[in-house]
Amino acid sequence: MGDVALSEVANVKSMSDESMVENDEKEGPRLKDAPFTDNQVIPRQHLNQTVTNPRYDIIDRRHNDKLDSPQRILFVTTEITDFVKVGGLGDVSSALPRALAAHHDVRVLIPAYREMVQSDYDIVTVGHLPAFAGLPACDIGQLTCRDGLIVYVLLCPELYEREGTPYGTGSSGYGDGQDEGWNDNDIRFARLSRAAADIALGKANLDWQPQLLHLNDWACGLAPAYVHWQGHSIPTIFTIHNLAYQGVFDASRLALLGIPYDAFNIHGVEYYGDLSFMKAGIVYASQVTTVSATYAQEITTPKFGCGLDGLLRCKAEQGRLSGIPNGIDDSWDPRTDSHLIQAFSSNDWRGKRANADYVRRHFGLTPSQGPLFAVISRMVHQKGLDLTIEAAKAIVHAGGQIVFMGCGEHHVEEALRKLAIRFPGAITAYIGFDEYQARCLFAGSDFLLMPSRFEPCGLSQMYAQRFGSLPIAHRTGGLADTIEDGVTGFLFDDMQFGSYMHAIQRAFAVYKSTDLFNAMRGAAMTGRYHWKQSIVPYSKLYLQALEQAGNEAALAQ
Repeated sequence: MGDVALSEVANVKSMSDESMVENDEKEGPRLKDAPFTDNQVIPRQHLNQTVTNPRYDIIDRRHNDKLDSPQRILFVTTEITDFVKVGGLGDVSSALPRALAAHHDVRVLIPAYREMVQSDYDIVTVGHLPAFAGLPACDIGQLTCRDGLIVYVLLCPELYEREGTPYGTGSSGYGDGQDEGWNDNDIRFARLSRAAADIALGKANLDWQPQLLHLNDWACGLAPAYVHWQGHSIPTIFTIHNLAYQGVFDASRLALLGIPYDAFNIHGVEYYGDLSFMKAGIVYASQVTTVSATYAQEITTPKFGCGLDGLLRCKAEQGRLSGIPNGIDDSWDPRTDSHLIQAFSSNDWRGKRANADYVRRHFGLTPSQGPLFAVISRMVHQKGLDLTIEAAKAIVHAGGQIVFMGCGEHHVEEALRKLAIRFPGAITAYIGFDEYQARCLFAGSDFLLMPSRFEPCGLSQMYAQRFGSLPIAHRTGGLADTIEDGVTGFLFDDMQFGSYMHAIQRAFAVYKSTDLFNAMRGAAMTGRYHWKQSIVPYSKLYLQALEQAGNEAALAQ
């Protein structure tokens, strides 16, 4: 990048304001002044001040030797891209354990879905768990991925071997909106949570026992509660990937799930008369994390807290809430990615143009010298598709083209189909997801449209940046943390059409300035976020949780 281009990039940057998002329920006022107790020792250190520090290599020298000591960690999830993926959790569950494995003994626990049972991998039964309350008995199988990652699978055909996604059968994949989800999802994921707790407590007859549980999203939320209710202090890390999905079920299910009635209160699992798996995870976990520093702060406010902001403020004040950003792995390299039509780098844009030409041909767009915009997303309200649909006419009239890829809410999908019919050759809507074509689209596009109302972290903007596609995004959550406005992408502050259009107009202006455009693309490609950056903050958090559990055990004696 030339000096002139770099100075121009700096001049494009804009000021930031607070982002906003709506939520329907507010539990904050109920918890704001209520004392929070869960029989845990409260550390004085505020974790947000350390783990979310961008200089992850700066750690307390007194802990260097301890951080280098491997821990046995069971990573519990409902998705892993190797076998089944609905959203970003699948990518995280595939990449993060592998990154952590460089320093820790990490193994994954996941339900044995049909895709796993029917895969080419051999599954060896290594353990058994008896029935508990209304949860059926199950076996524990083990498979080893080709790179050595050990995955425990919860073998319970009546719960997990079904046609559909882990959560339901609808198009969104999450069992929300038009998709009601499986009507026994509480049983299905309570079974997973109880299995994780029992493995941690050595009750599964495995030849391996974790020192710590790392649990992900609402479906794993009862695991720290089951540990706590059995009177143990096994440390548990609970990561919130999206607070909007909370796993709320009718209170009549308490006995079926083996939840003590005295836990059904404001300081336990009760949530406006129902029970919430997400709340259980937040209440009973040793530490709560989420996937970006900004989102960790946002969810303590009523606008982003989804009714749990009061509880999350309590956790933050106790030093038990932190934000550690997600990353991407080495496969996202435009110089070596075998999915691409032609490799490229920031010093050679010919390959990127070849990918753009392929995208236009494959998706039925007309040849064009204008910018190519991509939308690769779940088609749901959170993602701000309504703003992009409103902006589409202006983008096309200015010479741009748009390719939409994803699926979700039926009315959004239908609106995109109508948009593609209205602008043939300029807009295409691919309802579904294809990993191969998605990578080509990241590589071929000039800009990624990502006006999310809220975004805990987001991975698409990182993929786009790595492939030289500049994201245009709402300044919220992980988008605010990973996009430098006017340098590696464009941010807008107000979730309003005018603010979004202004960012798009800035992108068109940069596109017309070749030197500036190439400078920004180069900056985006070199400023990637990698999973390796997460090893130290997670190791530090694991160590803190283990020490905390040791202190609690000592106090209990």
